[in-house]
Amino acid sequence: MTPLFWRACWLIFRKDWLQEQRSRELISLMTLFGLLSTLTFSFALQLDRLSRVESVSGILWVTILFAMILGMDRSAGNDRENETFLAILLSPIPRAAIFIGKSIANGLFALTIGAILIGLMTFLYNLPLLQPMIFLILVLLVVGLASVGTLLATMTVQTRSRSTLLPIVMLPTALPLVLAAVSATIPLIAQSDVNNSIAMWIQLMAVLDAVYFTLAVLLFDFVVEE
Repeated sequence: MTPLFWRACWLIFRKDWLQEQRSRELISLMTLFGLLSTLTFSFALQLDRLSRVESVSGILWVTILFAMILGMDRSAGNDRENETFLAILLSPIPRAAIFIGKSIANGLFALTIGAILIGLMTFLYNLPLLQPMIFLILVLLVVGLASVGTLLATMTVQTRSRSTLLPIVMLPTALPLVLAAVSATIPLIAQSDVNNSIAMWIQLMAVLDAVYFTLAVLLFDFVVEE
């Protein structure tokens, strides 16, 4: 990968980032969804501390997953409506650079939302979520979801029912990564001494990230050609 390739990645990322800076649409939409979901669960689930520990880890990562689906669907839809994605495809930019640039943009939007939700849930549930390992799990989760989500959003944006189809194809694909994130988070919140178990789940997430990213890069060229 040459410096020109990484410059192309940067330009694609910069395009999405500047577009979001102007519209403030994606982050606002994802933040609103995350806040409403978190507050709804907070008031609806009156749980004891043990049950809260097990529930909050699932609520956190599933909320981030759905917020990412919402954001990536809207981002792909904007590119289609403005025909910017078609213009990018007609330019002499490698398909892999387009994918990486858009994945990084989607990932940074999701990391912003994830950091906000972790802080909010720490306050609402009075649980120790502000830990470096939980932020590491957030990064690993977002990397995998951004990779597969960017590919699937590009694939489903051409269909009439893209807003319905994207969650249908995204949820089963993301399930192993989300389950690993939940399993790694529960002992961290409970502050139990199971370092080997946490390390195992984090390693599994890293492997899943590598698999998702590699397959997405390889398949992206075929998806956009269709």
